[in-house]
Amino acid sequence: MDRRGWEKFRARLRSEVHHLARLNPSDRRWPVPFCGALAIGLPLFVGAWFDHLDYGLISSMGGLAFLYMPATPLAHRLVALMASAFGLCSCYILGLMTHFMPLLFVPVLTFIAIAVSMLCRYFMVAPPGSLFFVMAAAIGAYSPVEFLQIPTFVGLLTMGSLLACLIGFLYSLYALRLAPAQPVPPLPPLNVDFVVFDSLVIGVFVGISLVLAQLFALDRPYWVPVSCLAVIQGASLRAVWSKQVHRIAGTAIGLIVAWGLLMLPLDRWSVSLMMMALAFIIETLVVRHYGLAVVFITPLTILLADAAQLGHGASTVILEARLVDTVLGSVVGLVGGFCLHSPAFREKLGRHVRRLWPSGSAS
Repeated sequence: MDRRGWEKFRARLRSEVHHLARLNPSDRRWPVPFCGALAIGLPLFVGAWFDHLDYGLISSMGGLAFLYMPATPLAHRLVALMASAFGLCSCYILGLMTHFMPLLFVPVLTFIAIAVSMLCRYFMVAPPGSLFFVMAAAIGAYSPVEFLQIPTFVGLLTMGSLLACLIGFLYSLYALRLAPAQPVPPLPPLNVDFVVFDSLVIGVFVGISLVLAQLFALDRPYWVPVSCLAVIQGASLRAVWSKQVHRIAGTAIGLIVAWGLLMLPLDRWSVSLMMMALAFIIETLVVRHYGLAVVFITPLTILLADAAQLGHGASTVILEARLVDTVLGSVVGLVGGFCLHSPAFREKLGRHVRRLWPSGSAS
């Protein structure tokens, strides 16, 4: 490489680093991440009080519904919160049911990813979009549950979702006194390419990522489709690439943070407090820099899925599994992103989807 080529490469590298490290402006007030942390953390403290942290962990997943609350008028906020709570419960139930029918998990998760992506795109649901719905299904499918425990597990997650709705209602009463609500955006005509075709591609690649995880006999394969979905959801190929880099690099650093936290003498109370603090940090950072947020998302999700088993196995095994899962899912998501944003791919397959869709029902 000559000097001119080297200088060009260095300039490109500096530009890439600057883009990946750039912080986004945000007007998010601190009560939003605080209430999000409260929705996730309160069920954990209740579980710790009754010496059932495993129950608290299940219920805390329902608290993720709070993160879907829009900044619209109160009535619309409550409808969105309750719809998100219902969606989380439904996806979790389907995941739990496939735990007893493993052969159905790939098609069921693919269907969930397609259906939820369609709904989130049509109703213009802001990030995290379909991510937590797929995560709830994946965690449910790999939860150590007996058949007669299904009503108990579903009830726990439902109670967590209802608590999130209550917190969202109380927060909205406070927030709407400080600033007027944003108007409810009108629903656009159905765009088959954006809503249907994109969702089909996303769902297929989420299913492919899970198939690969099962073929490689990964110990905790549920995180592979979640990582795939987090990456492929990027609005452009550039966004997909940036998310992949942020997710892999953030996970690698986050595993070091998780290793340090797991070295501490943890009990059910300290785990609950730690997860609440992590949730607050994540919701503060995620609107500013996704990679920084992933550093703290990694230990939170490890605790969310595996805290009940901590102390029953080597924590390094959990950390290694999470890194492998994230890399595999992110790579599949990147490949899916290339396909999703390829004009030739979209033209070749998109016309078949448009031909199958009922005429006159879409733009």
